[in-house]
Amino acid sequence: MATIGFIGTGVMGASIVKHLLNVGHEVTVYSRTKAKTLPLIELGAEWADSPAQAAVNKEVIFTMVGYPQDVEEVYCGANGILSTAKKGAIIVDMTTSEPTLAKKLYTLALEKGIHSIDAPVSGGDIGAQNGTLSIMVGGNQNIVESIRPILEAFGGNIVYQGQAGAGQHTKMCNQIAIAGGMLGTCEAIIYGLQAGLTMEEVLKSISSGAAGSWSLSNLAPRILKEDLEPGFYIKHFIKDMKIALDEAEKMNLQLPGLHLAKKMYDVLLTEGYGDKGTQALIKYYQMHAN
Repeated sequence: MATIGFIGTGVMGASIVKHLLNVGHEVTVYSRTKAKTLPLIELGAEWADSPAQAAVNKEVIFTMVGYPQDVEEVYCGANGILSTAKKGAIIVDMTTSEPTLAKKLYTLALEKGIHSIDAPVSGGDIGAQNGTLSIMVGGNQNIVESIRPILEAFGGNIVYQGQAGAGQHTKMCNQIAIAGGMLGTCEAIIYGLQAGLTMEEVLKSISSGAAGSWSLSNLAPRILKEDLEPGFYIKHFIKDMKIALDEAEKMNLQLPGLHLAKKMYDVLLTEGYGDKGTQALIKYYQMHAN
């Protein structure tokens, strides 16, 4: 069993910590809002007053925060992880962040004798709760394999993608596919409703055919129940799409579908839906139905 620090106990992070505790790891947690960690403390987690404190004497330190600037702060700030993590420790950033930042952290960590891995995840709140997250991993392959048993506590599909930054680039591929998929899911629903169909019955037909997708199986039923609560926040999805578009520009790629999806989600953000789940895209179509 490992001694673990975990920074960021939001929608997905809290479930991941529970899995780590359930298999017997010692976990110290930090969140900007201590109240979010109280259920985890009741399950046996220890509380730390800062990312730096959470990293002291830990073998593995996980982070799952909101934005690239948050990642940089929790690692490189005055109370950051790299100021206290011991030599030989492994830092694992599961935030969806910039590939260039992942490479920077890898270099900074290596200078201190620390191993850095970028390991963003996909699967939302359901995957986190069920311990079946898809984990996309970049970094030194030997180090990745050394913590695979820890990742298996909450990951059902753990794939090594390459050197530092490769995990984040893979997550960008994931987010690009989701963006287009959510457009298709919402357009199918709004079309079916307008045609007078019973969409629950429609989903029985199309979810298992060629149109089948995770979004269609898991988020379309939420849309029909008018459940817009987040498995993944719109405000964070917009951040991801911006990263992907910025990286695409560096590679001289045009991604018109992603541009369209981001434009639509930007409208929802201005309408106050930033803290809702990505399935709230249906609201865009409802606003423009007539």
